[in-house]
Amino acid sequence: MFLFVLPLLALTSPDVLSPELTQDTVRRAGMQETETTSEVSDAPNQLHTVVLDAGHGGKDPGTHGHYAKEKTINLELILQLGRKIKSMHPNIRVIYTRSSDHFVDLYERGAIANRNRADLFISIHCNASPSSSQVNGTETYTLGLHKTQRNLDVARRENAVILQEKNYQQTYKGFDPNSPLATIMLANYQHAFMGSSINFAEKIERSFRRNAERKSNGVKQAGFIVLWKATMPSVLIETGYLTNPAEENYLRSDEGQEEISTAIYKAFVLYKQEIEAGG
Repeated sequence: MFLFVLPLLALTSPDVLSPELTQDTVRRAGMQETETTSEVSDAPNQLHTVVLDAGHGGKDPGTHGHYAKEKTINLELILQLGRKIKSMHPNIRVIYTRSSDHFVDLYERGAIANRNRADLFISIHCNASPSSSQVNGTETYTLGLHKTQRNLDVARRENAVILQEKNYQQTYKGFDPNSPLATIMLANYQHAFMGSSINFAEKIERSFRRNAERKSNGVKQAGFIVLWKATMPSVLIETGYLTNPAEENYLRSDEGQEEISTAIYKAFVLYKQEIEAGG
């Protein structure tokens, strides 16, 4: 077991931070990293930079319903959320891990947040239930221990994206997304921002109930690679089940996307206010 733990821990060191970006679009390693620029305040406890991550993309469609692809819905929701943040908080830098339909390596998503010294990382996804088309509702994950088999299954499904990356064995130091043991050991990694991540996740799920009248399945923890290397409060939001026909229609609709993005935005505002008040 220790032979596996040691190389896994070698991945936990933060990425070297790059100088602050000065242009709207920066290309690195063949992918697009897009931000909106603004003046940054030096006031203490200010939330300066948010990285928004649309899960999957390009050759990786994610899960799907009868007609909707997860990668498409994730992107539409993340862009709507970004527009809401920039419209009401022009001094906040909003950076997208992807702003179009292209593939981004899983490790690179968190690395983008680290390079840009983000204060918050938000990853949006859609869920799936292979056992029943009646399962529905939202849930928001932070990095941590799996408390149920289903949490483990969700993490394994999301982590399996690395199999589509080049040289993933070297990049992830032998991590096997199909191994329950590997994913459980990843979940044991103690994230320094776990408390803040859970706080934000709770606000998101509460906002889904109050502002979008969604069924909330609560805040959960699991071992997600996309959250593992992010050195700031980070959440992964499962906005609904594409395997449920009613939720697929909802998530694909203009009304549904507006309600979901608004609910996340309202949670973001509450979190921002709390952080900047020194809470």
